[in-house]
Amino acid sequence: MLPSFSNLSSDHHLPKKSNTLELRNSTFSLIKPLFSLHNCAWIVLTIVLQVLIVVFFNRALLWPSTLPSIQDHFEAPSPEQDCEFGRVYVYDLPPVLNKELIENCHDLDPWPWSSKYCSAVSNGGFGPSATGLDGIVHENLTPAWYWTEMYAAEVIYHERIMSYKCRTTNKDQATAFYIPFYVGLAVGKYLWFNHTAKDRDRHSLIMLNWVKDQPSWKRSNGSDHFIMLGRLTWDFRRLHENDNEWGTSLIYMPLMKNVLRLTVERSQWDELEISVPYPTAFHPRSQSDIQQWQSFIRARKRASLFCFVGATRKIFKNDFRGVLMNYCKNESDSCKLVDCTVTHCYDGASAILETFLDSDFCLQPKGDGFTRRSTFDCMLFGAIPVFFWEGSFKDQYQWHLPGTAEAYSVFIDNNQVRNGTSITSVLERYSREEVTKMRETIIDFMPKFLYANLNADLGSFKDAFDIAMDGVLARFMHRK
Repeated sequence: MLPSFSNLSSDHHLPKKSNTLELRNSTFSLIKPLFSLHNCAWIVLTIVLQVLIVVFFNRALLWPSTLPSIQDHFEAPSPEQDCEFGRVYVYDLPPVLNKELIENCHDLDPWPWSSKYCSAVSNGGFGPSATGLDGIVHENLTPAWYWTEMYAAEVIYHERIMSYKCRTTNKDQATAFYIPFYVGLAVGKYLWFNHTAKDRDRHSLIMLNWVKDQPSWKRSNGSDHFIMLGRLTWDFRRLHENDNEWGTSLIYMPLMKNVLRLTVERSQWDELEISVPYPTAFHPRSQSDIQQWQSFIRARKRASLFCFVGATRKIFKNDFRGVLMNYCKNESDSCKLVDCTVTHCYDGASAILETFLDSDFCLQPKGDGFTRRSTFDCMLFGAIPVFFWEGSFKDQYQWHLPGTAEAYSVFIDNNQVRNGTSITSVLERYSREEVTKMRETIIDFMPKFLYANLNADLGSFKDAFDIAMDGVLARFMHRK
């Protein structure tokens, strides 16, 4: 700190002397006894000293204005640095399209004796907290586990995006516009029994009639808008106005022709659809949660070569699930079976979790579509999926899974199995080193197919939601 000279005057009402003059007088008083010696050398030395003091003092006064401050060199992290692809605006839709569906959850299920959907949409779409995990999941991690419904992604994405770091409330700053319409929940009740095509389309028409009047929609005709479809794409592709035909016609409605869609299974022939992972039961709260789980499944000792979890579908002729179930029963030394016609296979049932944990491979036939939630459950527990249709992995989850399916999965054509190919023989050809390498691949990309807890701090990891948002924003920004 520079010295203050404000108290040198005996009368504070008198004009203050200049700082330079005060220094000169002080210096003169110090050398006055020496001046009488008429020593020229001292005089010269004193003058030089005086000049140096004056120069030093004047430079000190200038430093704050001539030298850059630390703050000039420090740049606070700009929000744009974390949002390199832009920001997303979330529409505040009429409550009938989302909020009221949650509030009236008891009316979502077509079976009146079931309370499934009220529990499914609780906890921001994660569902009820998981129970009965003693001895399966370490107690430190059990608070991160929920019985999450496989078609709850619409609610999960809406919850996450409301606190998303790249969300904006200014439409003029938005790169993308999100339509938080729970269309899967809205149509779910009307997919069965004696409902009409009009019933199945009612909520979709309400949404489109509302959004088409928004200025941001009019500017782009919906080409920078996106929506989350919590069910398979096939549930939204009804072709005709036939009351007996499955699903809603949302995707084929003219106003939807430019809207990007996130869905748990995409059509391979539709460039406006992006598939995102089914939600699993594990919703990590931190980077540590993920690392603990990765270490656990890496160290797990597995007694079975492969497993099958599922139920036969007798309504389908030559049901392939029945083929796998019979094969597993006959290969009981190598295959661990969970028959869901006997065991209650609700999402996250402990019998399922233990089966995946104890197996190197898990058989994954088609589900309601080509993909299954079970594939992600299987990988979550470190088992390697075995596919029987290319549609189960080809052109699916391109943002979230490795581009080379062979790095983390096995493919055996279903027709070969029907014609006698031994699944056991195929899987036994993989060496222990190859199995370990495939499992390590799954462990490495695992965070990319998990949906983290709200406000979780994942450190260097990005979860499925983060990757989906990066992809959507990058796609729209590059198009612009």
